[in-house]
Amino acid sequence: QVQLVESGGGLVQAGGSLRLSCAASGLAIKRYLMSWFRQAPGKEREFVAVINRSSGATSYVHDVKGRFTISRDNAKNMVYLQMSSLKPEDTAVYYCAADPSGGDADFAVANYNYWGQGAQVTVSS
Repeated sequence: QVQLVESGGGLVQAGGSLRLSCAASGLAIKRYLMSWFRQAPGKEREFVAVINRSSGATSYVHDVKGRFTISRDNAKNMVYLQMSSLKPEDTAVYYCAADPSGGDADFAVANYNYWGQGAQVTVSS
């Protein structure tokens, strides 16, 4: 069956960095639009970053532009989110997600077929 497994979360001070990894099995990520979403306590799940299937084109939510970088390694079936200059408001559970549709970006939670279990990221002030 399909599994997306996130790792690399943790507790970090404001201004620090973390790198999240998403290991996919049961599907070939080269056929999927891959994204990271996050959900803070009491809030809805929100889009963070997306990378397309082939060219590596990326899109980010405004709040993380210039601080976060999404990347993929299709050969290893892995997706990454490098997070730098972290802020307390980045605290959330971060989810890896796969969308089989075409195009360069998709920001809608409902369009993603597969989700990981989430990785907690906590940024202290």
